[in-house]
Amino acid sequence: MAKTGEIAAFALGEKKTAMVNLPAQFVTSSTADTKGQKYSDLVDYADNSEKTSDLNNESMNDLIDLKEQFSKPGYANRNSAVTETHPIFGSDKLNYDNHDISVLRKDLDEAQKNGNNIHELAFSIRGDWLVKNNLYDPETRMIDQNKLKHAEQEVAKTLINKGFNLPLGEDENDVVWFGVIHQDTDHLNMHLWFAKKSRETRPEMLKQEGKYKGQPIGVIPLEVIEQAKRQFRKQLMSSQELRRHQEILKGVGGFKKEIIETAPDNLLNDRHAKAIKQIYDALPQDMKGRWQVGNAHLTAGKGKMAKANQLTNKLLDDLFDKELKPEYEGFKSLAQEYDAINIEDQGVMHKGQRKWSENKEDELRKRLANQLYKHLAQIEDTSINDIDQQMSELLSHVEKRDKGGNVDRTKIASSPEEKNLDAETFNKTVHSNSKHIGDQIPVRGGSFNKISRLWRQDICAETNAERQFLRNQKQVEQEKAQEEYESSISRGM
Repeated sequence: MAKTGEIAAFALGEKKTAMVNLPAQFVTSSTADTKGQKYSDLVDYADNSEKTSDLNNESMNDLIDLKEQFSKPGYANRNSAVTETHPIFGSDKLNYDNHDISVLRKDLDEAQKNGNNIHELAFSIRGDWLVKNNLYDPETRMIDQNKLKHAEQEVAKTLINKGFNLPLGEDENDVVWFGVIHQDTDHLNMHLWFAKKSRETRPEMLKQEGKYKGQPIGVIPLEVIEQAKRQFRKQLMSSQELRRHQEILKGVGGFKKEIIETAPDNLLNDRHAKAIKQIYDALPQDMKGRWQVGNAHLTAGKGKMAKANQLTNKLLDDLFDKELKPEYEGFKSLAQEYDAINIEDQGVMHKGQRKWSENKEDELRKRLANQLYKHLAQIEDTSINDIDQQMSELLSHVEKRDKGGNVDRTKIASSPEEKNLDAETFNKTVHSNSKHIGDQIPVRGGSFNKISRLWRQDICAETNAERQFLRNQKQVEQEKAQEEYESSISRGM
């Protein structure tokens, strides 16, 4: 990132960098004290044009080290980077006047005096993303500063309340934070600085002696940073862009639901009988009742479940290539479309980083595999060994016609190899349409022909639970949005 020497002359047409970056850093009070620096230096000299002009003439990168920012008094509100008379904002106002700045400086001095760290995060936003979401007009060089500030107000809550072992402040008034929008670099930068005001005494928030097993004190976890970036992007997306994202996600979810709901009938049929029998034989019997893919990929070659997982993955490949080909191709196509959105938003992927579509496909395959294992576990221990004998008794009464239309008696497998690979027999124990033969084979809770039906019932129950969770979540979000709207009205914002 580099200074442009102009206001809002953001670079366009970039492809390799993320749409929104969020680097984070912090400085301890002892470090600042040692150098004779004050947290309040960041907003000093706001009305001193001579001092500010001296600073403006310096050549510097806008995202400089926080320790260096204190040596440049007035760094936050220098007039070469801002367009507003009162550019500083906080949790309660979008433009701090001189009185507000005076209070802010006192709070920052209090935080430093009490030995607390000061944190800084900076949203670095590409010009392309601003244009796409109607936040920046490259012709007039106007940006929607109020919308950007509102988004940072919300994200500040996430970082301050979820970025540490405990919420940073002991109450809502125990944190001082402020932000500013800088426009003098090739990317728009939104800075956020915050610190706890009162002296920290909580053990969970104090530096531990010796080896500390937990979150390092002062470091905001990467997952919280990523959450804040997602929250920020979502709040600033145009309605059109947000709708495009939602439609793709809805499509992916729709195909996934259809695949999961139709999997039992499409797996438990004659064509897959041999493969399912092989999977059952490969499952470790000493783990029966605990058959799960776990954290490993289906293709992983280690562990007791490895062989069964690999065979199941091969079975799913076949299923997705034949019976569920349209649904699977739709699922995969939309998921890859969302990959393109993520790359556009987040930049080129790092080496070893998995795509969103790859994670979603893994989740789908694991879910289908675990459901299959769960229902195969309902087979009684003696059922498979006794299948040939039971089937012999039944099949001796079943007539089959050969290609010429002649009636012939079904021959019974006699060799151990034939018995072990008698996939047709095994299938008749699990296929829901095996009306007569399936009723004869015992499983936990009923006959084999119930497995497909029980599987579908489980899927229905899971789907209903997911729907209820989403309804509850949506209600909570709506109530929160209403409260925030009413609060903003009362503040006159």
